[in-house]
Amino acid sequence: MESPFPTMVIVAGYLYLVVVLGPRLMANRKPYQLNAVLVVYNAVQVIFSVIMLWEHLMSGWLQEYSYRCQPVDYSHSPTALRMANLCWWYYLSKFTEFMDTFFFVLRKKDNQVTILHLYHHTVTPLETWVCVKFIAGGHGTFSNLVNNIVHVIMYFYYMLSAMGPHYQKYLWWKKHLTLLQLLQFTLVFIHSAQVLIFDCGYPKLVAGMLVIHSVIFFVLFFDFYQRTYFKNRKLERNLQ
Repeated sequence: MESPFPTMVIVAGYLYLVVVLGPRLMANRKPYQLNAVLVVYNAVQVIFSVIMLWEHLMSGWLQEYSYRCQPVDYSHSPTALRMANLCWWYYLSKFTEFMDTFFFVLRKKDNQVTILHLYHHTVTPLETWVCVKFIAGGHGTFSNLVNNIVHVIMYFYYMLSAMGPHYQKYLWWKKHLTLLQLLQFTLVFIHSAQVLIFDCGYPKLVAGMLVIHSVIFFVLFFDFYQRTYFKNRKLERNLQ
């Protein structure tokens, strides 16, 4: 955590692998069938997200944290250290999520390696490094809490999807998963904007960045939602 350079190198390596090297190596190969691996991977991510969700709640959000404005506790109290430790694990989880893209490349699902997908996986490790280094706790960790809730549901969906055609009938709620992600960014926007009004010592610059970040993600996910569901529905109507 001493320098952002290792994180930047890892992110740059990730981009090179999934944008340049990976597609080049897979160009003349058949896509890998990784269903069993995907079931295990997504199950592990569900468990990991549940543990981090519980830790967010027990490190402050279910107890003494204020939902209006919460400063960072820089003391060595057990709760403050527990939250700081959690922030580090949350930072580490952003690297484990690189596997999402690696699996897309190995399965030749190039259409899923979108600008939205790459932006998300590039920005979040850098953001979480800042969180661990300077603000390991307080108001901004609410976005991590909400993200863990979404990831529990999202990776559970992916796990069911990888379990084969017999489970497709249980995946009718994919559209609602995207709506949940839009709700996530709306909550983070409202929650972060409060710090720009109320002063509790939490850095307003960080809160402002979270506001901007949530707006960018909302726009990108809303565009994905429109292209995936509304345009497909129009196409189906035109074909009828």
